[in-house]
Amino acid sequence: MDKEIKVRQSHFPLRILGITFGIMLLMSGVHMGLIQLLNVLHVNGWAQAPIIMVYWLIIAAGFTVVTRIQIEKTYEIPMQELAKATSAVAHGDFSVYVPTLNSMDKLDYLDVMIMDFNKMVEELGSIETLKTDFFSNVSHEIKTPISVISNHAQILKMSGDLTSEQMASVDGILTASKKLSNLITNMLKLNRLEKQNISPEAEEYDLCEQLCDCILQFENRWEEKQIELEVDMEDRVSVKADASLLELVWNNLLSNAVKFTEAGGTVKVKEESTKDSIRVQVTDSGCGMDKETMNHMFDKFYQGDTSHATEGNGLGMALTLRVLQISGGDIAVDSEVGVGTTFTVTLPKIDLDQESIEME
Repeated sequence: MDKEIKVRQSHFPLRILGITFGIMLLMSGVHMGLIQLLNVLHVNGWAQAPIIMVYWLIIAAGFTVVTRIQIEKTYEIPMQELAKATSAVAHGDFSVYVPTLNSMDKLDYLDVMIMDFNKMVEELGSIETLKTDFFSNVSHEIKTPISVISNHAQILKMSGDLTSEQMASVDGILTASKKLSNLITNMLKLNRLEKQNISPEAEEYDLCEQLCDCILQFENRWEEKQIELEVDMEDRVSVKADASLLELVWNNLLSNAVKFTEAGGTVKVKEESTKDSIRVQVTDSGCGMDKETMNHMFDKFYQGDTSHATEGNGLGMALTLRVLQISGGDIAVDSEVGVGTTFTVTLPKIDLDQESIEME
């Protein structure tokens, strides 16, 4: 803030208080004049009281309404707008802007607070843009060397001239390079989704068939951990969305369910539809999550397992949330430590009648 700009330290200047004081004196004078008029008109004393009471009732009601309007205009509406903007920033939207209440020559402390908020959001937006561009550029640069490392490790493994210790080292290189490659792939996908470089290609398809195909991809992992799989879904339900993007959602949820379910546990996949929406639930009997983990699980690079002993890079749920946001869907989580976790995905259902009208 420039030093030359004078900022009022009070939201209600003295002139407003002076005007209010003057109006109240005027009303008192009118009161006295009204009594004199009633005396001139020979209105008895017992009849004067109701008239005076009605007069002050009107004055009190008018003063209350005017005060309420001023409070709403001066404080409530600006603070509500600021609260909405703060909520938007908390959810990752750095494009918000809150206008000041007064012009630059009549700024007060509330205007200064709003201007500082706008400046803060602008700086955060710049930092977020730099971070996203950095991830994108670094990911592209790292992708090629990782492919070279992985290819050379594959050649070494296929040579057959390695000792058991050397073979274990090569397997470690392949595992690490695969994990890093998956991280880079997810970073690029998330970057494109956040920049909206990926436009969803919505098409009508059978969601139940897609869910079954995704479940079958994890068959070997179910069997390895002897996990009991329970599936409850309709024979067919149509959804209009980008199939390749929604496949990311189901694969992430199923992967987490298998990852965090102990051997011999249970994973349930349930699909049901109503008139307006389709709901898919993925429930596991795994370790569950505490409130802290649930509050941050959709943050990029956040992992509830602080030891990072389990596979993953902390981008899966961020990808899931972003895909559902651009697909018009929603996701909720219910979890309890030591009991398990349930993810509930809600998608809009196709309006068959509307579709028929459009086809005609």
